[in-house]
Amino acid sequence: MEKDNINIYTIAKEAGVSPATVSRVLTGSARVSEGKRNKVEALIEQYDFKPNALARGLSNIETKIIGILVSDIRNPFYATMVVECERYANANGYMLMLCNSLGSNSMEQSHIDKLASRQVDAIIQIGGKVDELVSDEKYVEMINRIANKMPIIITGKLDGADCYQVNIDEGQSMEIVLEYLIQNGHQEIALVGGRADVKSTMDKRFRYRQIMRKYGLTIREEYIISGKTYDIEGGYEAMKEWMSKGFPIPSAIIAINDFTAVGIMRFLKEQGLSVPENVSIASFDNTYMAEGYEPSLTSVGYDYKTFGESLIKTAIAAIHNEEPARAQLIKSHLYVRESCRKF
Repeated sequence: MEKDNINIYTIAKEAGVSPATVSRVLTGSARVSEGKRNKVEALIEQYDFKPNALARGLSNIETKIIGILVSDIRNPFYATMVVECERYANANGYMLMLCNSLGSNSMEQSHIDKLASRQVDAIIQIGGKVDELVSDEKYVEMINRIANKMPIIITGKLDGADCYQVNIDEGQSMEIVLEYLIQNGHQEIALVGGRADVKSTMDKRFRYRQIMRKYGLTIREEYIISGKTYDIEGGYEAMKEWMSKGFPIPSAIIAINDFTAVGIMRFLKEQGLSVPENVSIASFDNTYMAEGYEPSLTSVGYDYKTFGESLIKTAIAAIHNEEPARAQLIKSHLYVRESCRKF
């Protein structure tokens, strides 16, 4: 390894310790086990490593900053996640550096590069490329290069990437809402919104089919309706296009998220159809829109507090080389409101 490329992070990686441990050895600021100290000191001597003045002046090499990249902060799901992450991070002596990619792949990669160059202690990515059903090989390679220097935690998946994962149990979330509708007498149930190239959407569709079969209900493929976007307009346009084909209205619709549900209900209202009198609506995410819309939405929600804490706990544990779980699942809960009726 070239001497010019040696820094505290490369010493830590080769010694199998955290950057903070290397800092403690350099500064003598805290007790380090003899085994770890010997490994670090041997590498320091081997590479004739001399930290710069800034590093020598630090009692702890951590920046105490965690980078967090989200797909679109305007979406209340992402906004709520960031707030919960920030709350727990602040309580544990860390601050967040927020980046918002606005759904742009190029901006996403640029933000990841900038966070890495600022040497944040860890990076958390929620949404964007990590939601893709088929992982982008070039993006995975970029993430792996950065993961050699700092932990990366994601809420989706990147096949082949050295990341920690904290994910919603998408199958369980679909199961609880679909079984609720079936138990209340619904048999013709549509699933509206989302794209086939997004993993969370496909996970929901697979479980939808599985549960329908379990209860002996007919799976009508025309009732699995894609949308171009995950916002209100996407829900409106998906419902408009579907109804233009003359299919019979199902007794219940499961929207891929609260935004989509609002778009669906707006279109149905324009057509003179009432919720839940003519058709029941349920959705996912349980954001503020679920309670704020009229009628209020029955929605599957997640323990956002636990979700945010799990992301930050994983980041902090990985920063300190404590080997947290590589994959974790967050369970869902159904919040029953006014948009669904019983038969």
